[in-house]
Amino acid sequence: MKKYFLSLLAVATLVTARAQEETGDTSQYKPVQLPAGFTSQLNVVYTKGNDWQQKLDIYLPPNNGKATPVVINIHGGGWNHGTKESQTGFNTFFKMGFAVVNIEYRLTPQAKAPAAVEDARCALIYVVQHAKELNIDVNKIVVMGGSAGGHLALMAGLLANDHRFDGNCPGANNVKVAAIIDKYGITDVWDWGYGKNITSKSATNWLGDKAKDTEFARSVSPVNYVNKNSPPTFIVHGDADPTVPYEQSVLLHQKLKDAGVKTQFMTVPGGQHGKFTKEQNSEVNKAIVTFLKEVGF
Repeated sequence: MKKYFLSLLAVATLVTARAQEETGDTSQYKPVQLPAGFTSQLNVVYTKGNDWQQKLDIYLPPNNGKATPVVINIHGGGWNHGTKESQTGFNTFFKMGFAVVNIEYRLTPQAKAPAAVEDARCALIYVVQHAKELNIDVNKIVVMGGSAGGHLALMAGLLANDHRFDGNCPGANNVKVAAIIDKYGITDVWDWGYGKNITSKSATNWLGDKAKDTEFARSVSPVNYVNKNSPPTFIVHGDADPTVPYEQSVLLHQKLKDAGVKTQFMTVPGGQHGKFTKEQNSEVNKAIVTFLKEVGF
């Protein structure tokens, strides 16, 4: 009887968590803990349409008269679920004196591709256009994300001044990212939908009515935007990832190297999809800090 009750409780908990996720209930997440002197601006609208709007949270260090670097963080979830409130681990960057901008974006149930890419670009452009009032250094912008968030971070940074997805936030000039941090992100959307390694319905669902359009899938795949002017890129991926093929990060790293771009690829032995040990996560954070310092932060 006790075993039956525990099983029911587990199911109920899972259903409740899913319902909270799908309805946008973020009450189960603890707020970001800020160091002394840091301030926050929450739920700032950065892009909108006729019947929708997307928001971001801004965490700013004390203004000491010098513009600060910033990390734009993008949550994962296969483009179909997840919330910005689930992202709270920013202490590494707070200790470095960085500002953090943590964003939400349109998910597959609300809008298919390329909506999420459009929103990631608009968030980046918002930071660029509001840099002065936020005391942010436009020459020291990092975009970071994991899984689908890694894909969006790569797209936002690698597009640079290619404005094909910037229709909702026009007028931006000199959009420049100083570094990208890609945590086990999708780099080839077509391969994730139909490839020989691991495939996912998240890819074909996100592509929607363009699910069989290879050219469109190429247009939303980061590997196709790498060139000699691409930002320095840090990549981390577990070699036992059952969700996003490890080979996708291998391919991206090779393309960056071939283009002469500063890049570091950190393999987490036995690491699954973002499920690293505490010690492994600590090593990843240390490597990211070292990489950022090497590229001028």
